[in-house]
Amino acid sequence: MQPARSYPLVLKGELTEPLDRWLFLVKWLVALPHVVVLLFLFVGFAVSWLISLFAIMFTGRYLRDLFDYNVGVLRCTWRVGFYTYEALGTDRYPPFTLTSRADYPADLSVEYPERLSRGRVLVKWWLLVLPHYIVVSLFQGGWGWRYGGGLSLVLVLFAAVGNLFNGKYPKDIFELVMGMNRWVYRVLAYAALMTDQYPPFRLGE
Repeated sequence: MQPARSYPLVLKGELTEPLDRWLFLVKWLVALPHVVVLLFLFVGFAVSWLISLFAIMFTGRYLRDLFDYNVGVLRCTWRVGFYTYEALGTDRYPPFTLTSRADYPADLSVEYPERLSRGRVLVKWWLLVLPHYIVVSLFQGGWGWRYGGGLSLVLVLFAAVGNLFNGKYPKDIFELVMGMNRWVYRVLAYAALMTDQYPPFRLGE
């Protein structure tokens, strides 16, 4: 039996306890500077995605500078999400950088692909990944990637209430939330044309 092939996106999040019992109530406000920055970064992300689509179509390659930028945007998004309502896994404020930070408890990396399918690039981001969009909509709520009231947010808020009364983040909920986020970001990386490896239908590594 062949061992399962590891996925080229790796998402990490280390629960850093103790967590402040009340901070979750205002993290949406504290994180606003990051939200504003991310709005501008995702404009660049969209432009980079469009350029990369044509580059892959004609050359079979993802321009390395654009790839590194888009990975950085995803990394920054995940760090903010881990701090806020994608996980509420840390009270350490996210750094304003797209580069990896070994001293921060959340990180994301994507292995650079040397070659990508030129034909698949036209359908992978909307047609091939459609089943995953349905699953992600349950996790996130609606068809968006952010906090739309889906199952992930409900679990995170349950964990916040647990921490409020017990001073502990329920570990089972944390693992489940991490699995959902891992699934979401794998799908996002695939839709962003960063890999040809189809996202697995699983929560684990």
